[in-house]
Amino acid sequence: MSAVDAATSFARVLADEWVRNGVEFAVVCPGSRNTPLSLALVRDGRIQVDIVLDERSAAFRALGVGLATGRPAVVCCTSGTAAVNLHPAVAEAHHARVPLLVCTADRPAELHDWGAGQTIEQARLFGDAVRWFHDPGPPEATADANARWRALACRAVSHACGPPAGPVHLNLPFREPLVPTGAPLADTPGRAHGSPWVRTTGVPRFPRPEDVDELAELVGGTTRGVLVAGWGAGVDPGVVGAFARATGWPVLADPLSQLRAGAHCVSTYEALLRVDAFAAAHRPDLVVRVGAPLTSKVANAWLDGVETILFDPDDVWLDPGHAAFERIAADPVSFLPALTGSLPVDIEPDWLEAWRAADASASAAIATVLERNVACEARIARDVAESVPSGGTLLVASSLPVRALEWCMAPRTGLRVLANRGANGIDGFVSTAFGAAGATAEPVVALCGDLCFLHDTNGLLNGSAPLTFVVVDNDGGGIFEYLPQRDLPEFEALFATPPRVDVVAVARAHGVAAERVEPATLPKLVAEGGDAARVLVVDVDRHAAREQHRRLWNAVAAAIGAGAA
Repeated sequence: MSAVDAATSFARVLADEWVRNGVEFAVVCPGSRNTPLSLALVRDGRIQVDIVLDERSAAFRALGVGLATGRPAVVCCTSGTAAVNLHPAVAEAHHARVPLLVCTADRPAELHDWGAGQTIEQARLFGDAVRWFHDPGPPEATADANARWRALACRAVSHACGPPAGPVHLNLPFREPLVPTGAPLADTPGRAHGSPWVRTTGVPRFPRPEDVDELAELVGGTTRGVLVAGWGAGVDPGVVGAFARATGWPVLADPLSQLRAGAHCVSTYEALLRVDAFAAAHRPDLVVRVGAPLTSKVANAWLDGVETILFDPDDVWLDPGHAAFERIAADPVSFLPALTGSLPVDIEPDWLEAWRAADASASAAIATVLERNVACEARIARDVAESVPSGGTLLVASSLPVRALEWCMAPRTGLRVLANRGANGIDGFVSTAFGAAGATAEPVVALCGDLCFLHDTNGLLNGSAPLTFVVVDNDGGGIFEYLPQRDLPEFEALFATPPRVDVVAVARAHGVAAERVEPATLPKLVAEGGDAARVLVVDVDRHAAREQHRRLWNAVAAAIGAGAA
């Protein structure tokens, strides 16, 4: 077995077995120590491979694939600080429960602690932020190598897919020579018919009848309830609609929940709950929540202290307000229909009708204010969400864009809204967008601010997927206009941090088409799409936008004033 090219054999087995397990995408960073795996991924021919110079951007691009498809992509890099640069995306994948296969090449043990270049301690580099860590050591073509290698590849995908989904870290030491030696490859046949070496079958968890009956009695006896849906809800709109009809409860759905649609959806809850009288008069007695908390601080403060039933199928305790008194570690896809079927038939319509009437009044008031010729984040977010073609995806950045979308996105179907809301950072957004766009044939639009865009300009390198960026250029950190830091004398220099950079010029310097557009022309441009990446920049005066949003909330208060007490 000594004449066998073990490194090449091992890498080819990993690539083959990953394909058998449904992996279709990989992002490779140039380097020497990862040569065996890089070559295997590129030469396999069944994997779409992107070559990305910057490891941080590469990891976020792979994360974008997982975010869009629900299947892991491979990110492969060399050893040393290259591996450290993957950490931000690993943290996001961990908290957002996005599948990701992180493969860091490494020096073999004999080179560690002796001053060898590009050699750091990579064992458990990402701490507890991975679903599984494994270092198999340098490849050796022993008699049982084929089974070991293929089982390793299968296990990595299985852990990445969960539940809960998340990143897996394989640290792969390779000895020189790193290029194929020309020696024979090990005999490593896979299963017949392209099957995985190890097939993992999930066992569905069905609710116990006694648990359903207990909750049905509680929910059925509550008139003043609300269903809250945040990112990661993972429930079909039809299931939520049936529950809402059975209870007569409104649905407060963050756009990231994929549930902002239907007759029971109240999309203006953020503006409504800024009206103190309305918030006090419509405080619920019970909340059923699927997914993470809402983005809105106003809404979450309003829900503080309200008894909450939390569906938590991944057992991650998404309850920062500690409001849950009942945590159901079961999939709401099976539990909610069973609960709905056990509820009493008669409902009291007044509670829901009060919410719907207020929502209609607030929606009209918001539309009237936003028709004024003032560029603001709320109008841009509303128009972009309305204009993405049916079947398309809107990727929205953290900070102000995701909040503006929550404020003003009207209910609609045919739109998937994604975001990096696991760790809520703005880093890696451009790369995430290219990853998502490269993994789907449907239109993808990415909405972000100027700081977010500039934070990941490396992501524009080798970005060839058809993708529309809408960049709100408010000359810095617009979110801080709405936070207490606004009143500090250091506000502009320390918090707003105007970049004084021409976003259009930066995009063009990276070979990406870019132009400044007026808010009035933005919907048409977004709807038309394009065949390549492009950047549409909309100028916004931070201070004028803040006043426009204040007028918006005042208009909502005036519109519902008569019925708010």
